[in-house]
Order: sequence, then structure tokens, then C-alpha cells
Amino acid sequence: MLLTITTTHADATDLGYLLHKHPAKLQSIPLTVGKAHVFYPEATPERTTAALLLDVDPIDMVRGNKSFAGRGFSLGQYVNDRPYVASSFLSVAIAKTFSTALNGTCKQRPELVRQPLPLEAKIAVLPAPKGGEILIRKLFEPLGYTMEVERHALDPQFPEWGDSKYFTVRLSNHLRLSELLAHLYVLIPVLDNDKHYYISRAEIDKLLAKGAGWLDAHPEREQIVRRYLGNFGSLVRPALERLREGDSETDTDEATETPATNERRETLHQHRLRRVVETLKVTGAKTVLDLGCGEGKLMRLLLREKQFQRIVGTDVSYRELARAKERLHWDDLPPRQRERLDLFQSALTYRDARLTGFDAAALVEVIEHLDEDRLDAFERVVFEFAKPRHIVLTTPNAEYNARYEFLESGAMRHDDHRFEWTRAQFQNWANRTAAAHGYSVRFEPLGEVDPEVGAPSQMAVFELRP
Repeated sequence: MLLTITTTHADATDLGYLLHKHPAKLQSIPLTVGKAHVFYPEATPERTTAALLLDVDPIDMVRGNKSFAGRGFSLGQYVNDRPYVASSFLSVAIAKTFSTALNGTCKQRPELVRQPLPLEAKIAVLPAPKGGEILIRKLFEPLGYTMEVERHALDPQFPEWGDSKYFTVRLSNHLRLSELLAHLYVLIPVLDNDKHYYISRAEIDKLLAKGAGWLDAHPEREQIVRRYLGNFGSLVRPALERLREGDSETDTDEATETPATNERRETLHQHRLRRVVETLKVTGAKTVLDLGCGEGKLMRLLLREKQFQRIVGTDVSYRELARAKERLHWDDLPPRQRERLDLFQSALTYRDARLTGFDAAALVEVIEHLDEDRLDAFERVVFEFAKPRHIVLTTPNAEYNARYEFLESGAMRHDDHRFEWTRAQFQNWANRTAAAHGYSVRFEPLGEVDPEVGAPSQMAVFELRP
């Protein structure tokens, strides 16, 4: 992955002082996943360009023990785009390689630090799997950048395959170098939305430090905070609260809100989970299997209901199971609660005897992460071998994607989705699967129903026939 920073400031070679990197030398800085190389393709008084080339070692990256291709892909550590795209790896490289410039210090030329310069940054290539060019512009244009965004084809030799999620982006602005680096440090991983390291509370301090002076006024600040912090509510809420501490208008509005208007609107994800729990309760199930449990959000809700005497979560990703244990406060659970709960690793496309004997199973936004040619194996594992009496399954409604402004035509909601079905496609699949394995099935919309495209998500409730 390559980042270049160019200036036409007079004298343009002052960029070397600010970056603390001599234009005549190639410098290499070791990182935990490889090396960062800094060099200058051009260095004249009229125009100087500094280049940061990140050379990721795939072996070192694998030692980080994370699947970068998303849930449900066991080879994600080995087959992924991480060595080639701008991601959180690049943010770490910026922080380590250009630390003095990022922090706004320059002992030899301190006056340069406070001076706005004509700067151009080029990022090749930048992944934007969820939002594309629209999101890229929403993040950078409010900061005053003039932009050129070039989207790359999946394969130029096969134009019928369409466009990829990768972009080459050029940013031009007149600002301090420390501001440019701070914007890149925060917004690159926001666009990629997949950090390679553990996200702890310390990330809040990093975000607010690098976002000082611009993040609180950014129109997309909530989205930036959420994506930067991995959508962890326990981190996002305090980060937004700290940002609002300096926002007098927000404080005034909150103080004058009535109890009715102060209620938080239920998100689609919260609505979906609530409806799944309600549906499971109506079935009368006492033992529930959460297939593809992820971080355990559904399990946490199920634990609150005394009806469910045994709750088991499974996921193909060991990392997701570890996060589920953390979110469920596994080590601090009372003994009676711990007895009700279990977690283990399992794939939905391989028969597993541990999945049998349950009253009900839930699959919340899971099947779209499977390759379509693996659905037959999935159907046999769940409907033929595990065969719970009830199955509650949800998946996105592809028709509703037209209502999302950030999604380009034909794009899916998540970069790891292998498919997204229309209502007719989902019902055809569910009816066929139910008939083949002795189930009846009914369908319910999830979320606010649009008269033309339906609800954003859809649910099928399967019941085993007597």
C-alpha cells in the first residue's frame, strides 16, 4: 500500500523538515507486521513528494490471529487484501513513521508546524466496502478537501464482472501537515471498518486526540466514532459523550427535551433481536441454539428470559467467541446463569452432533455470509441433522437497499455478504427448504415497511410438522 504527500510550498523541500525524514535518504522502519519505507520520488524547491510504502509480511500478519475476510471464511488469515490496501495497518505506520509531524512538532523549523501548506495526498488503494465513493466524499469534503476518486474494476480484462470496492483517492487542501496526517490516521480505518488490533478503551483517547479541532464539528462524527471504535457500544457511547461535553448547543437541547423526545430510537439491529426473542418465547422453547452467534448480542437478551433454561452459541470464528465471552461477562456470571450458557466453535456447513436436541435455533443475519453453493450443506446440517422444532432465521431484504443513500446501485450492505435476497427469492428458498425437510414456514417483515420495497430485513419462522 502506498501513500504519497506532495507540496508546492516554496521551498517545497521543507516537507523533509516537517516529516523529519531527509529527502536524500531511504529510511525503513520496522513494524509488527512488516516494514514501512519512506522515500522521495521527487524533491525540488518547486515540488516535493514524500512516499510511505508499507510492506506487510503475511506471516507476521497471520500471527495476529485474526480472520480478515469476515465471519464464515476459515482461510481469511491467508486469503485477504490486507497487504495491498490502506487500512489500520497504514494508520499505525503513519503514527510510528511520522510521529513528530502527526504531533505537530519540528525542532529545526518550528514555524513550519503552524503554517498551512498546499498539500496533496494520494492513497492507493483505499477500500470502501460499505459506502463507496459517497462515503469517501462525506468524510473528507467537509474538511475542505478537493477530491479525485477513481474506482477500480474487479478485473480490467473482464469488464462484465463490474467494479470493485477499491479506490484511488487524491486529496488536495491548504492546511497544516499535522492536520492532514490526523485526518488520514482516523478516516482510513473508518472507511475500511476492520481494525487489525484489539480495540480497547485506549482507542477513545487516540480518537479524540487525533480528532481534536475537527471531529466534534464534522457532520458525520457519529458514524466516524462508531466505525473507528468497531461499533462497540460500550466504547462509542462514552466517546460521543466526551465529544458532546464541548458542544453547548447539544447540551442545551438535551436539557430541554421532554421525556418522550429523549427516548432513544430503536435501531434496526435492536428491533431485529427483540423480535427474534419475542418469537422464540412464543414457541415455548426452553433450549435455544444461537447459530452464528457472533459477539453474543442475542444470547445476552435470551439470558434475561427465565423461560430459556439452556442457551448455546456457536460460531466458526474463535475470535468472535472470545468477544462474546467478554461481552457476556462470562467470568463474572453467577453460577446459575453460567449453567444455562455454553459456547463452542462450529461451522454451519459441517455436521456436528452437538447441534442436536434443541427446541429452537436462531440464525440472525447469518446465511448471507455463506457462499450460495454451500447452502445445500447448510440446509442439511440445520434442517436435516440438527432438526430443532423451531427455526427463526433473518436476512437482509435486497430490495430495501435502494433506500440507503450510501449504497451504490447493486452494492450489498456488508463486504462479507455473499448474496442478498429479495423477498421473493427468500420466500422461494424458505418454502422449498421447509417442504424438503418437513417444516412449515411463515414470513414477517423486520423494521419499518416501505410500500414499494418492503422492510429492511425479513424473517422466516420454521416449525417442524408433527
